[in-house]
Formats: sequence, structure tokens, C-alpha cells
Amino acid sequence: MVEPISSVLDDQARDTTGGALQATLVDLLDLSLEAKQAHWNLVGRQFHDVHQHLDELVGVARQYSDQVAERAAAIGVPPDGRAATVAAQSGIPQMNDGWLKDRDVIRQIAESLDIAVRRIRPRIQETEKSDLVTQDLFIEITGQLEQARWMWQAQNAGYESETSAG
Repeated sequence: MVEPISSVLDDQARDTTGGALQATLVDLLDLSLEAKQAHWNLVGRQFHDVHQHLDELVGVARQYSDQVAERAAAIGVPPDGRAATVAAQSGIPQMNDGWLKDRDVIRQIAESLDIAVRRIRPRIQETEKSDLVTQDLFIEITGQLEQARWMWQAQNAGYESETSAG
């Protein structure tokens, strides 16, 4: 079968890079879905701030999932963002169903971001030899996710200090 989009990378580099891009795509898509699930079901005294912060995270995850998918397509690898693929391949923990307390959401989003960062960091090394353009994209994404991780952890620390003080 003739591939409609050819790659500038050799087959091995394309396969390595494509695999790393696909894994990142499913994690980012799932992160955006989990954050939106929390956004819709959030309750608690920090509702407003956490609600807005979740939308910011959704925006970042969606922006980068689009860039990752388009990078895959650009190197001749068809991206797969179907729900079944995301559900089967993502490493992001699933948000509980029903109403979610703000402090639980803050803790879980911080954990999800930690996992997302820990999953993407090895892909930076994987793509060092196969495709520096993709590696650069992964470095940028990691920087944004680590910044978000820090902010969510800082919010969570506020709750932890309240618990230990009371």
C-alpha cells in the first residue's frame, strides 16, 4: 500500500518517533478529558479558582495534543486519538465519577501531572537520535506540564498544611 504522506525520516527513526508521539498524544488527550471531567463535577469552597485552573490545564493539554498529532502526521505517522485508543493506552489515572471535592481534585490532578511528566521525560531521550524537532516539542511540553504540576502541588500543599495544623 502506498502511504499518502511520506516521511523525511528513515523507517527506524519514523517508527521510534511515531511511537513516542502516539504515546504522548494519548496521555495529553486523556489529561484534557480527565481535567474536563473534574471541571464539570467540581464542588467545594475553592470551586471558582480550581474550576478556572482546570480550564487552563485543559487548554494546555488540547493545544499540545494537536501539535503532537500534527507532528506525527508531518512525519508520515497517522495519529490515533480515538476514544478506545486513548482508554487502552493512556497512563493517566481515571477521575472518580460523581461530584468531586475540590481538595480531592487538586490532589488527583497534581498526581496526574506528575505521571504525565514522568511518562514524557524518557521520550525526550528516545527522540534525541531519531528526530530533534520532535525532541524539541517534547521539551516544550514537559516544561509546560512541569509548571502546571508545580502550581497544582502548591495548591495541594495548602490543604495538607491545613490538615496537619488542625
